[in-house]
Amino acid sequence: MKHILLISLLLPFTVWAEEGVYTLIIKDHLFQPAEITIPAGKKVKLIVDNQDATAEEFESHSLNREKIIAGKSKATIYIGPLKPGRYTFEGEFNSKTAQGAIIAQ
Repeated sequence: MKHILLISLLLPFTVWAEEGVYTLIIKDHLFQPAEITIPAGKKVKLIVDNQDATAEEFESHSLNREKIIAGKSKATIYIGPLKPGRYTFEGEFNSKTAQGAIIAQ
């Protein structure tokens, strides 16, 4: 009975922890998906999963974020709260192909 109570108390925290989490994959020097829509006015967690063997730099002047992600690794970037709009980003090491945007609405 104690275990059921403990699980029922922890369940809302588990669900809450997943809200506002978005994943961006780097593969073949491209961001996938190229656009992510997030709620305006809320802070979100962006997990960048670099599946390439080489490092890439997530860079966004409009988001004021810059982070190097080693090959075959992940990084967490917190963004927001943002006003409604389009915020572009690129992979600085492969800027011709690695491009994307965060859309806050």
